[in-house]
Amino acid sequence: MNHAFTARRPSPRNDTKALLRGLDANFNRAKEALRVLEDISRFYLENRNLTAKLKRLRHGLTQILLKFPASYRNWLEARDAAHDIGKDNPAQDSSRSDVRVLWISNMKRAQEALRVLEEFSKAVHGPRSSDFEKIRFSLYELEKRSFQLF
Repeated sequence: MNHAFTARRPSPRNDTKALLRGLDANFNRAKEALRVLEDISRFYLENRNLTAKLKRLRHGLTQILLKFPASYRNWLEARDAAHDIGKDNPAQDSSRSDVRVLWISNMKRAQEALRVLEEFSKAVHGPRSSDFEKIRFSLYELEKRSFQLF
């Protein structure tokens, strides 16, 4: 038996904590990526309308968190950044050749994080998953309309 992919399975009583850790990590990832996009729009593109739309999406994400049955305290208690096996990922690209590449990278990062939030939230609080989906699809449309600015 190949043990290369054997992982410790959380006990059933820790499933919610594990899911909250994933939600917390991806919530932070999505908010950070949206903030980078917002600041590119604000300082580089100087586009007031796009900046406002990105800010609304970022704040909308916070509003979803506030409606979750798990409190912010629960999310923080589930966080374990010091022992996160994915935090030191050497495959991450540390170079960004231009602002357009930075834009694309953060757009995709936000979309991917929103998809994870959508899927993980189904197991924690199903009704909230569609809220993440709406933001994700809004971001897809915003990506299509905004790319022409580069």
